[in-house]
Amino acid sequence: MVSVCIYFQVHQPYRIKEYSIFEIGKDIDCFEDSSDSNTNNAKILKKVSNKCYLPANEVLLELLNNHPEFKISFSFSGVFLEQLEQYEPEVLESFQKLIDTTQVEILAETYHHSLSFIYSKEEFKEQVKLHKEIVQRLFGIVPAVFRNTELIYNNEIAKEVESMGYKGILAEGADHILGWKSPNFLYRPANTSNIKLLLKNYKLSDDIAFRFSENTWKEWPLTASKYADWITKVNGNGNVVNLFMDYETFGEHQWEATGIFNFLHHLPSEILKHPDNDFKTPSEIINSYSTIGTCDVEKYISWADENRDLSAWLGNDMQHEAINKIYSLRDKILSSNNSDLIHKWRKLQTSDHYYYMSTKQFSDGEVHKYFSPYASPYDAFISFMNVLHDLELELSKDEIIEEVTTIT
Repeated sequence: MVSVCIYFQVHQPYRIKEYSIFEIGKDIDCFEDSSDSNTNNAKILKKVSNKCYLPANEVLLELLNNHPEFKISFSFSGVFLEQLEQYEPEVLESFQKLIDTTQVEILAETYHHSLSFIYSKEEFKEQVKLHKEIVQRLFGIVPAVFRNTELIYNNEIAKEVESMGYKGILAEGADHILGWKSPNFLYRPANTSNIKLLLKNYKLSDDIAFRFSENTWKEWPLTASKYADWITKVNGNGNVVNLFMDYETFGEHQWEATGIFNFLHHLPSEILKHPDNDFKTPSEIINSYSTIGTCDVEKYISWADENRDLSAWLGNDMQHEAINKIYSLRDKILSSNNSDLIHKWRKLQTSDHYYYMSTKQFSDGEVHKYFSPYASPYDAFISFMNVLHDLELELSKDEIIEEVTTIT
């Protein structure tokens, strides 16, 4: 028996506009929210909704209704759900219909899709709490399995997440940590007692997420039948196939013209043709299978770039300066008790801002450029630091107002 566990990450950041030094202290609208912008967050969300979320949700709802055995899971960032409520309530409703089938699991993560664990355990726990609250409010679900931002993981994160009550955690099945081991089994994270580790089968996941439309790929074109055969071959060599990918794979990264929706439409029936195949959510995987050993991951890993480490966000001095500065403000920001400032500060923690500052070259660099709304990493850094200086100025003004109010 081999169980297919499909997990989709769904995230859109609040992008920062090109914010010059002359706007510091004058323009409080640092995010791409103005109606006259061609790149504002609302327009980007609408574009991706029309290309991906709405058509993909329509396909999935049909599949879930036609195949009671079909199961999937989502991890929604809090800032994504927030934008759906603000800009695209129709899309939010379409996700709620999927959840209502009871064949869909929602995973926990940080509300602001941040790297907070690395810099502040308390901030990390607060953001996980905020995420739990919005998921419970919008979907009536309390997540039981955790997925950290960008699948960032190590032993320490697993131990902390276990102490928070989660029964499972996801990570990248990186070759350099697995060695001869297979990602197609459940593992116990080192130094933990109860939590189980689900590892992404990155080859089979990336065949869909990255290689699907590559006409130079030796397996192109990829059909649902061919892919199901690859899954079936895992029987006898593993219990699970964890397919983890961005939901935007469908229609946004892989355009409709590539046949990606047709592939998705036929995938469940092709996989279920074999009697030893089934679908399970992460929680069902955890409840169904025992761990076969310990997975020891001392250094941070992620699902990004060739090295599968933190260099996508922390690979140069600009990135380090920006992120160290944002977390150095935590005590002052929180003590202000100004909810608008706190939320703005947290939106600046979103990992995408630092991803845009990457100066990597070759294939990794091309991926970073594809996602970045800026002309260069330096433009991303300058805009971010100017916004950060504006935030500090707002914080100073807020402190002065509080002092005056206290005196009077």
